[in-house]
Amino acid sequence: MRLVRNLIRRKLRTSLTIIGISVGIWALVVMSSMANKIDSLVDGGSTYFEGKIIVSDASNPAFGLGFTPMPISVSDRIAEVPGVAVAVPEVQLLLDPDDTGAGFGLPDFIVGSVAGADQGRETFVLSASRGRLLVEEDEGTDVVVLGADLARKFDRSVGDKLEMRGRDFEIVGLLEPTLTAPDTTAMVPLSAAQSLLSMDAPILARQGIGADQLASQVVVFPDAGVEVDALAKAIEEGVEQVQTITGDDFDEAIGSAVAIFNAIILGVALISLVVGGLSVINTMAMSVAERTREIGIKRSIGASRGRIVQELVIESSLIGLTGGVIGVVLGAVVVFIGNEAGRSSGTILFQLTAGTALFALVFAIVLGALAGLVPAWTASRLDPVEALRYE
Repeated sequence: MRLVRNLIRRKLRTSLTIIGISVGIWALVVMSSMANKIDSLVDGGSTYFEGKIIVSDASNPAFGLGFTPMPISVSDRIAEVPGVAVAVPEVQLLLDPDDTGAGFGLPDFIVGSVAGADQGRETFVLSASRGRLLVEEDEGTDVVVLGADLARKFDRSVGDKLEMRGRDFEIVGLLEPTLTAPDTTAMVPLSAAQSLLSMDAPILARQGIGADQLASQVVVFPDAGVEVDALAKAIEEGVEQVQTITGDDFDEAIGSAVAIFNAIILGVALISLVVGGLSVINTMAMSVAERTREIGIKRSIGASRGRIVQELVIESSLIGLTGGVIGVVLGAVVVFIGNEAGRSSGTILFQLTAGTALFALVFAIVLGALAGLVPAWTASRLDPVEALRYE
């Protein structure tokens, strides 16, 4: 209680210092939550690409996203490349054709494929929270399985209808949240996706290319023991006008960019914390100056230097703890409001974890302790006689 009274004696200065710490911790929590969300998207992408190769038209500019129509017969030519176990043609297109994809996170996709065509080789396993997943018998029907974010965005459940690109689809299942691409994906039978893709490419219809002859990418699963990168190179060399994306390509291109972005946003938060730390140093230094005579009395009656250091460091740690608690609470409120504001549009910006909150709180305490250490050490070195004479 004595430590608390010492802080209360300097209400304004202590309050301003706590506010400085709170702002820094608030920034750390918010920025770290944003970094967590980005990392979860990247980790999900890495898991999805692991052990497979995505093949798309060579003219397709979007990294790893097959939007450009190509003949479905390409999958047959890919399947003939030595080392390929299964080549699964898919159709992938934007749910909203006017979506530029310039916002935060992933755009909303429609993905069409024949259920079970991977022959059990897919390692990125999806499960339904309600209803069911697609089955092979769904081919030729307009049914859809919605990702968790899309179901929330459109406020739809199993049995409801959802209009996509001018056609009504019956919702037969909702996916469990994955924190990555499937959350913003509408999964439909290949035939339905081909029909939608053909409307995006009327020139193909004029050339006599039917909807059932279209794909936009091919997912390749290698034979056991085949090196993925080498197989990707063989596909590009053996099949004309295609490009490949592997897990290593994804990690190299996306992972490095995300690491830089995370470093920037966390750097901003750390700058705020440095400012808060300087506030603690200033507060404790002024406290030592104001209590010089008090410290001299304690030293003269036998208080050790270690005892003086301990008291002042505990005071500064208490400031850090108080600021940390307030900062974590404020950060959690901002994260909640931000996610709720974007939930209707399917844009979830933040992912606050218990680990992030605990780290921020411990960081605040350590920052307070370290910031108070220098003034505390200075106080412990005061000469008792000189301190008693201080006015």
